[in-house]
Amino acid sequence: MIEISVPDFGNLCLSHLVLDYNGTLACDGRLVDGVKDELTRLSGSLDIYVVTADTFGKAQAGLAGIPCELTILPEEAQDKGKLDFINQLGASRTASIGNGRNDRLMLEKSALGIAVLLDEGASSAAITSADVVCKDIVTALKLLSHPLRLIATLRS
Repeated sequence: MIEISVPDFGNLCLSHLVLDYNGTLACDGRLVDGVKDELTRLSGSLDIYVVTADTFGKAQAGLAGIPCELTILPEEAQDKGKLDFINQLGASRTASIGNGRNDRLMLEKSALGIAVLLDEGASSAAITSADVVCKDIVTALKLLSHPLRLIATLRS
């Protein structure tokens, strides 16, 4: 569990991390450098889940050796599928990271939603639904390991 108290934002008690794959952890289906190390480090504090449509069909291979659970969603209603997933875990104890329009509901309803901008870009709906926007996934993951960075961004 990761506990972070953010003035005028609230207390975060995070048990779960839910991530999109393509455009978030990977570019063109290939895992971004540094992601494996950061996810492995975070797995000591959080249960990690990757929920994706797996557009390129490379998620399982890309995540090999990373302590996480992979869920591949059907093409229809992915936004609702991701929302249902975090609600089943407990949205109030979940941080989520994504970039796509299909991530917007999970980013909005999670205790902490982080949008990322990789080469694929980010949906404006994802950006406006997130609490924080990061320039890349490694930076986003490091926010959870270095909570003072997160506090500096979210406090009033």
